[in-house]
Amino acid sequence: MRATMAVFECIKRMIYMCILVLFLFGFIAETRTAPTTVDDDPEEVASMVSLSIEKKLRQLQGSSSLSCATGNSIDDCWRCDSNWYNNRKRLADCAIGFGRNTIGGRDGRFYIVTDSSDDDAVNLKVGTLRHAVIQSEPLWIVFQRDMVIQLKQELIMNSYKTIDGRGANVHIANEACITIQNVTNIIIHGLHIHDCKPTGNAMVRSSPSHFGWRGMADGDAVSIFGSSNVWIDHNSLTNCADGLVDVVMASTAVTISNNYFSHHNDVMLFGHSDSYTGDKDMQVTVAYNHFGEGLMQRLPHCRHGYCHVVNNDYSHGWGIYAIGGGANPTINSEGNRFVADLKRYPDSSEVTKRTSGDKLEWKNWNWISQGDLFLNGAYFVPSGATGANSEAYAKASSYAKAKKSSMVGAITSAAGALTCRKDHMCTSN
Repeated sequence: MRATMAVFECIKRMIYMCILVLFLFGFIAETRTAPTTVDDDPEEVASMVSLSIEKKLRQLQGSSSLSCATGNSIDDCWRCDSNWYNNRKRLADCAIGFGRNTIGGRDGRFYIVTDSSDDDAVNLKVGTLRHAVIQSEPLWIVFQRDMVIQLKQELIMNSYKTIDGRGANVHIANEACITIQNVTNIIIHGLHIHDCKPTGNAMVRSSPSHFGWRGMADGDAVSIFGSSNVWIDHNSLTNCADGLVDVVMASTAVTISNNYFSHHNDVMLFGHSDSYTGDKDMQVTVAYNHFGEGLMQRLPHCRHGYCHVVNNDYSHGWGIYAIGGGANPTINSEGNRFVADLKRYPDSSEVTKRTSGDKLEWKNWNWISQGDLFLNGAYFVPSGATGANSEAYAKASSYAKAKKSSMVGAITSAAGALTCRKDHMCTSN
């Protein structure tokens, strides 16, 4: 029986490969005759082929691919395991970038959220997400079933926690959202976070032994404040009152990866203000994310500190700018794909924007583009003297080795919250 199944699988793969070869011939024939608005740059052509192949593979096999590996270092570390359900904590060994040492709740027990309610932010009910995240011990938090959690007040997390949404369709939506403040080792994975609203002027519990008065929160999807070793991975984020992910007040060692962002104005802010120099040592990695439709600016925006923006897909344009900054940040942009949407945003072909200072000031800021792909008129305005600032760029290189920009389509094809079923590999939605 096993021999028969092996032969069947071999034949099936051969059929897929034959179809793929026929598709490639068809694609090449189309591109020979199709009109184009840009020169035939080899990197661009490779990117177009990569995107088309990825689309065809998804059509052939639903949402899986012939080979699990995509070049995405994080996903290739754990997603090939169909037994992920019993090996959940393997995820904690897969982070890259400045947040690569984040372990979340790896060394703790599992906590199963069974109750989606959030009726009282002080007197907490066992089995709720709020009860789980404020505990003093390390915890790996999972969900019993699909849930929509409407938080009455911001969800204040304690250190060494993983929120793992795999295996359930979990939405944090329509009221308050997540606050990571003055803590360490937090992993947020596999959630849909959207329509977050300002809340506050209320008592909120932050640990088993402490609760206190909270002023108004801005309505961020995820607010990272004075924290370190934080990893935000494979979430779908959209349409909140303020930012989708903000990293401020001397936070550092943060990786934001594999997320799908859409329909929002101020997407990501790194650095509290131009005048707050406590962020000068901040290090943040933005890797493997897909910036989708309806985004305007801050993809991200960096103040002070060091930002490594690597292998992200900006394939839907941007309303104002993609990567911006003020107060002399160091920005290292590597292997990204930038596609300007001049029909929707005719005045937004420049990727970059300096939001403070004049050219005499910002011409010395260290902003570099390495191996990025620019399509439909997109362009990056660098600054600084590259050779003279190798030390600064070293601090903005986060052990997230950049792949070629032609691979970005495959690397980011599963960005956002995944669909995960027991005994099956997790797949993109």
